[in-house]
Amino acid sequence: MLTSNLLAAATAPLQWSPTVGAIMIICNIIAIAFAKFKVTYPKTGPELPSSNFFGGFGLPGLLATTSFGHLLGVGVILGLHNLGNI
Repeated sequence: MLTSNLLAAATAPLQWSPTVGAIMIICNIIAIAFAKFKVTYPKTGPELPSSNFFGGFGLPGLLATTSFGHLLGVGVILGLHNLGNI
């Protein structure tokens, strides 16, 4: 019975589209901009070849901010899909 209730509550799968990609890119840019003002030591660890394109972060800072950006993007995309806007 629990399985049938879970299957009934499932939504239609979300297909990738350029809109979904644009939302993910925007969320990553927002995360980098947010971290640029909040991270105390952004240049620790190995440096990136063109770090000015990534907010002046080193490799660990870039990985951390883009991970946060992807979590933010997944939340926004699934939220918009659940509302029916995507």
